[in-house]
Amino acid sequence: MSPIASIQSLSKIYRKPGTDVEVAALRDISVDLQRGQYTAIMGASGSGKSTLMNVLGCLDRPTDGHYLLDAEDISQLPDDELSEIRSRKIGFIFQQFNLIQQLTVLENLEVPMFYIGIPPAERRERAIAMAEKVGLAQRLSHRPMELSGGQQQRVCIARALVNDPLIVLADEPTGALDSKTGLQILDLFDELVAAGRTMILVTHDPNVAARCRRVITLADGRISSDLLNDNAPAAMAPAGLH
Repeated sequence: MSPIASIQSLSKIYRKPGTDVEVAALRDISVDLQRGQYTAIMGASGSGKSTLMNVLGCLDRPTDGHYLLDAEDISQLPDDELSEIRSRKIGFIFQQFNLIQQLTVLENLEVPMFYIGIPPAERRERAIAMAEKVGLAQRLSHRPMELSGGQQQRVCIARALVNDPLIVLADEPTGALDSKTGLQILDLFDELVAAGRTMILVTHDPNVAARCRRVITLADGRISSDLLNDNAPAAMAPAGLH
């Protein structure tokens, strides 16, 4: 089976504004990401893990090399095409939630579908169904500030899934949560992976990475290790999380 995402001899170099100084955030890395795999990307600050996530999420382009998503080379596509791919094929879960405070839970879940032209009735139906799947059926009319941190993160998870993306990227998804709530979110991630989702989680926390089947560690813009974790929990997904 071909990988769902493939990074090939990829580098990313930033130029400091107003200078000739160049900083290599990623240095000639190659890695394949498999469909349905739960992968952690780890590394110290400045290791390149955030840059790699931005490339995987089509938020940034490589300087050199190739990024294939679902067998399509999207490395140098124009902004409008990258935006379309982000909307349809990638789900994002953020540490700070990034919910629209003026909108209700239901309206926040409808936003990604609005941008790809899904009709209003279908948007509403799919948003309600996804809210139910993450345990928020009774919170549809609430706004983000009326929710706990764990509930807001569940909204983020539901929002990431409403367009049925190929991959889900989670950036330090438990960083703003207390330990008990963080474990509940990680349990939900286990269920999503068991239901066939492809999850890529960026974290600095080894306890979070230990939940993943594969752990890729970056150092100075290079992959320093790429290990399979035989001790990762084998979660059983409840019906409906596909």
